[in-house]
Parts: sequence; C-alpha cells; structure tokens
Amino acid sequence: MTAYVFDHENVRALLGQLIQQQENARANEWLHQRQELQQTTQLTRDFLQTFTAMPRFTGKQPVTPIPAIQQALEKAVPGFFVYDWTLDRLTRVWWMLFIPAADKPTYINQVEALFNGAEMNELAALYSALPLLAYPEEWIARTADGIRSNIAPVQEAIMLHNPYPAQYLPESGWNQLVMKAIFTEKPLNQIHGLQERANDALAAIITDFAHERQAAGRPVNPLQWQLLTTFLSAANFPDITRLWQSAYNVEKEAAALVCYHSQYLPAKKLLASAPYLVSEIEEGSLTWEKIAATINLL
Repeated sequence: MTAYVFDHENVRALLGQLIQQQENARANEWLHQRQELQQTTQLTRDFLQTFTAMPRFTGKQPVTPIPAIQQALEKAVPGFFVYDWTLDRLTRVWWMLFIPAADKPTYINQVEALFNGAEMNELAALYSALPLLAYPEEWIARTADGIRSNIAPVQEAIMLHNPYPAQYLPESGWNQLVMKAIFTEKPLNQIHGLQERANDALAAIITDFAHERQAAGRPVNPLQWQLLTTFLSAANFPDITRLWQSAYNVEKEAAALVCYHSQYLPAKKLLASAPYLVSEIEEGSLTWEKIAATINLL
C-alpha cells in the first residue's frame, strides 16, 4: 500500500519554501537546525519537543500568501489551502511531513501520540494536516472526534478550507460535519466540497432543522438551502416557495439560485417569474459567495 496519495517530497518542499518566504530569520535558522537533527536521528522525543516548541521560535504572525506556491500546492493536493494560518501552524504541518511513513503501524502510533498529547493549537495544526497525512483512511475516526468536539479552532481546522472530509468521510460523517457547522454558525461557503457531497439524507435533515428553527421564531442560514438544489421535490419545494416570498431580499436570492441550478420543473417555472434574477445569476453578480458576503455584513 502506498503511504501517500500525493507527491510527499514536493509538498514538503513547497511548504518549506513558503516558510522561508515569511522573512523570519530566527525561525528559519532554528527550523534548519531541527531539520538537520531530524535527518541524522530516529524519531525520538526531540521530534515531539520540536513540534511543541514551534511557537516560541516561529511566533504566531499570520502567514503571508505566496500565490505561486499556493497554486503549486493546490495542484499537488487539490483543495489544500493555507488559509488564515499562523506561522507556527504552518511549520507544525510541515514538520509532520518528516515523520517516516514506510512502516504503517509505527507511523500511525507516532501521529496518534501527537493527537493524544496535543493542546488546542497543536490539535488545530494536526487537523489542518489531515490532507497531508499518510494512510488517509486511518484518520476518519479522528476526524469524527474533532467534529464532535466543542473546540472552535479544531472544528474550523477540519471544516473550513480542508479537502480531507469531503474526500474521505462516509455520508453519515459528512452530514454530521455539515450540521455541526450549521449549529455552530461556521461559514458554509468555506466548506470544501459542500455542494458536491450534498445528498438526499442531508437535504431531509436540513429541511427538518429549518422547520424547527422557524417554529421557534429563529432565523435560518440562507446558505444551507443550496443543499436542496439536486433534491427538490414536492415535499420540500414549499420551503423554497416561502423563501421566494420572503421580505428579505437575500432569502429570495437564495431561492433563485436553488431554482436556477435545479432540474425540478416547478422551480424553473417559479424562477421564470423574475427574469431580472436570472440575468443576475447568468452575469455572475448573484452567487452563493455574494449571499455569504451579504450575510456577513448583516
């Protein structure tokens, strides 16, 4: 079995270049020393100490994106995005790529040891590294644990700008992730694969959830309705009709997007009654990203 599903050496080199480009001489010198030590010794306590000590030597300043490196990373690991990371998180993720992966049981034990001993920021780095870990199927249970946690940075590291869940979680685990994101008011537009992993069971869950919110007089996130697009039916179309008739423009816009991208005939007929919204969608001025931005401004 192949340990990695991507070019491990290339990705490690790209992350190293990104670290070098952050213009932190102290961090670069210290990391160079630790890298040389790691290459001459077996995985020992020194590796774990380096992982833990990262913030003291790198600091926690935001990572400055380098477009060429980001594009190369995206090509190597589709969907992988160093988004809003700090330098200590970046270096921890890079450091994970030095764990020898030839022996599967040893590798899994070493990564599990890091998870078991991690504090909050270390956990966030470990979950951010999910797309880059060897033997990716082995981390499904760990991912489910992180989703169930009540630690916001951990949830965000898993849910947002992370391609691992969409690629590896089973349907039930994926649906749990999406619903936890809705419960905790995470930005749904930043969940990788959100629309691609939409499914009939999830459409039913979010519809029931919306009904509960509405019955309690509480708002419903308009972004969640995009998950009904492929699954419109006589059972849930009244929800889209209610959105269409809403006094809030952003809700009608959400209904328009669902109708536009659906093949459900009643949805097409409803949308035809507002040609100006069709024009906005086709011109690209009305998108789910625009709705996400509107919500953030409210």
